[in-house]
Amino acid sequence: MYATSIHPAQYEHLIVSVPQPGVQLIELNRPKALNALNSALISEINLATAAADRDGSIGAIVLTGSTSRAFAAGADIKEMKDKTFAEAYSEDFIANWNDLTRIRKPVLAAVNGYALGGGCELAMMADIIYAGDKAVFGQPEIKLGVIPGAGGTQRLPKLVGKVRATELILTGRNFSAVEAEKWGLVARIFPAEQLVDEVVKVAQEIAGYGGLAVKAAKESINEGLLVSLDEGLKYERKLFHGLFSTKDKVEGMTAFVEKRQASFKGE
Repeated sequence: MYATSIHPAQYEHLIVSVPQPGVQLIELNRPKALNALNSALISEINLATAAADRDGSIGAIVLTGSTSRAFAAGADIKEMKDKTFAEAYSEDFIANWNDLTRIRKPVLAAVNGYALGGGCELAMMADIIYAGDKAVFGQPEIKLGVIPGAGGTQRLPKLVGKVRATELILTGRNFSAVEAEKWGLVARIFPAEQLVDEVVKVAQEIAGYGGLAVKAAKESINEGLLVSLDEGLKYERKLFHGLFSTKDKVEGMTAFVEKRQASFKGE
């Protein structure tokens, strides 16, 4: 049984809880629409993840669907169907979907069921994707006369390779959890009924380490993807050196020498 959320905000389309100390679980909750992503749901995801990012008691975030049928079956077509170019362009439609990538704490996606279109793009914004054995991924936007607009054409090639991503995007075909793991999109596959609990365990392990080091590791990885290897190595080294000023570095190394469990404080 999951604990009640420590955040007072009430969400219409999310279930927010703390299943284990240090772990914020955020469940998309539009089951009748298979968690189709609309502006209201994305706004709530942004609010909930930002709140968890500010919360000193939270070390990692798990994002999942509240139904085994779908993580998110795509963007809400009803919201987009009648939108014109002028409207989409003037309001910079779906630009705020990428706010999730600005969260400094680790975000783990637990994908059960369908993760199609915007759902696949949302999962790819997470730092690590885990999948249930029946999960189905895909970028079928080409079948609607458009292209992926929330990162699909940018992140998928970086994660699975240009040629494979191009085939997937241009054909719009779905692919399985097994394929996703084989191609490097998914870290591990779990039985669908065990997925969330297993991902929460991973998140709890991460949350148990020093928060400054965890944030620095995520930052270094992401920065390295944007620059040359030489620049990335310099950036990594600066963060590495900076962590030598933290209490957690002293505690971690002292605990190692003393052969005991470290007690990190995020300081």
